[in-house]
Amino acid sequence: MRFMGKIRARATWASATSLVLFLAACGGGNREIPIEAYSAQEIFEKGEFELGQGKRSADEAAQLFAEVERLYPYSEWAKRALIMQAYALYEAQEYEASRLSAQRYIDFYPADEDAAYAQYLLALTYYDQIDLVGRDQGLTFQALQSLRTLVEIYPDSEYTQSAILKFDLAFNHLAAKEMEIGRYYLKRNHHTAAINRFRVVVEDFQTTSHTAEALYRLMEAYLSLGLTAEAQTAGAILGYNFQSSEWYEDAYALLQGQGLEPDPVSTGWLRKIYRQMLKGEWL
Repeated sequence: MRFMGKIRARATWASATSLVLFLAACGGGNREIPIEAYSAQEIFEKGEFELGQGKRSADEAAQLFAEVERLYPYSEWAKRALIMQAYALYEAQEYEASRLSAQRYIDFYPADEDAAYAQYLLALTYYDQIDLVGRDQGLTFQALQSLRTLVEIYPDSEYTQSAILKFDLAFNHLAAKEMEIGRYYLKRNHHTAAINRFRVVVEDFQTTSHTAEALYRLMEAYLSLGLTAEAQTAGAILGYNFQSSEWYEDAYALLQGQGLEPDPVSTGWLRKIYRQMLKGEWL
């Protein structure tokens, strides 16, 4: 990202400049010079220097950027320090604190060129924590909302395409969670509970990679309950949209094994899905 590239470029230059500056300041003896003695630019550059040392120094960098805000609250350096503070906290994996700084930047400078990056950074503080399917999905919903906000408010930003990709991945993640729970219930013969989970995937996550399997699992659950019309309808939807997939091949074999064919004969919710599909309103 261009913003991160700017950070690395500035940090490289600041590494030399700030080190010379602070060594010179300490050259007169061991007396510690208070932070208030430095200018906003000097503190900011020291923060960039620390940030350039890697994640271990990110916390210290964030503290220095916070000092710029505290000591020079109405300066241009304070504005720059706020977005850098959010970034440094993100690098330190202090996600909640990073979100607060990023949100303050958005609130104070919504039209600034770095506002889009602040929104992207805010979304990343949620997104980076949803890597495990088994975790609480509240973070995933927050990531989706934050990514959607970026796309809607800053559609032309350089971060929009990345946000769209991450949105799709997070959306797929939610579907994966429903599938995981549905399979758990299905293996334990809790067929109604399993159907409820797979139905969520079919109705709410149709564009994800899990839809074909969800339809197949619905067939399995309905056949186990003796609800052949629903199973045939699920098979018909699967055949219409995923005929070349392995899930349809298995589904077709499963139905034929019981003397059935894929056919939208159900009068329930799956019949509604099938009609929407024919009208081009599904998927």
